[in-house]
Amino acid sequence: MNSTDQSSTQTPPRVDWVDYAKGICIILVVMMHAVYGVEHVFTGEGWMHPVVEFARPFRIPDFFLVAGLFLHRSIHGPLVDYLDRKVVHFIYFYALWLTLQFPVVEFDVMMSEPGYFLKLWAFSFIEPTNSLWFVHMLAIFYVVTRLLRKVPIWIVLTGAFVLQSLYQLVLIDTGWGVIDRFANRYVYFFMGYAFAPQIFSFAERAAKAPVMGGIGLLVWAALNAWAVSFGLHEEVLFSFILGLAGATAVCIISALLTRFRAADFLRYCGRHSIVIYLTYAFPLVVMERLVWPKTGAPLGDVGLACAVTLALAVGLPLAFHALIRGTPLKLLYERPDWASLSGSERGQRRAALSAK
Repeated sequence: MNSTDQSSTQTPPRVDWVDYAKGICIILVVMMHAVYGVEHVFTGEGWMHPVVEFARPFRIPDFFLVAGLFLHRSIHGPLVDYLDRKVVHFIYFYALWLTLQFPVVEFDVMMSEPGYFLKLWAFSFIEPTNSLWFVHMLAIFYVVTRLLRKVPIWIVLTGAFVLQSLYQLVLIDTGWGVIDRFANRYVYFFMGYAFAPQIFSFAERAAKAPVMGGIGLLVWAALNAWAVSFGLHEEVLFSFILGLAGATAVCIISALLTRFRAADFLRYCGRHSIVIYLTYAFPLVVMERLVWPKTGAPLGDVGLACAVTLALAVGLPLAFHALIRGTPLKLLYERPDWASLSGSERGQRRAALSAK
């Protein structure tokens, strides 16, 4: 999940299938929050609920795997530039959007107990909020992977798998989301980094074999649905296998989409995934707290209410982003120069451009 901010002297070429994959992932994430939130309002399930459950094993694993794919380009670069791009970058967006979201999400607390509200806001830097934890976790993953870059891949991968297994066995259950999520998710991020060449090669081959890819997807979909129906996605080893299989399936789907140039909206969502991720909470809160409680579900259909909420939670952030491009408000999605580390490659490059 990257913003339009680039830190290298040349903007790296985009990989279409990765944008499709990110688009699929961000829509699945927003769908989960929309469906669970709306269903809570109406105390009933809609027709979108099975889709959310189907995606449960691979929704977040694939997001982290994709996030690690391009790390090899910068992990061995200058430390200051790496910290600027991979740590300060995410700290900036986390701090900014936490400050913007918190008054909306915790409005009642802010009005009744402003002192406690400020404590909750500060504590959110230690225990990330539900809607922004991914950004917080990415910064940690990047720091850890940089520190482990000289350790043999098989050792790190084994350690990451053991951590996830311990988490699934509830032997790691600290109550602190940072530790627990790290244990459960780092293995996918590291695999994206460690096996990026193989993943890119696999996606390229998949795009050239649509028939075999389609058959494989059908088999996977049937097995994934069966496993979810029996709750196997929460079991040790099965959790990892299903997460990896689902991430592979998303890569195949994304590669096939690039072959046929279909579903360009997904690619657009992927290119602006951070826009959606940082902003979707606002339309979500409005629909769940203000609109649906007053109007009820359209046509009495909870599933339709979920679908409308999803469309707004994805579409409105993109529309807002398009509206503020070229204005001072672009700092909401593009990190400004003052938020970069002094002396970083990014800061030097922009300073040089400004001097011309």
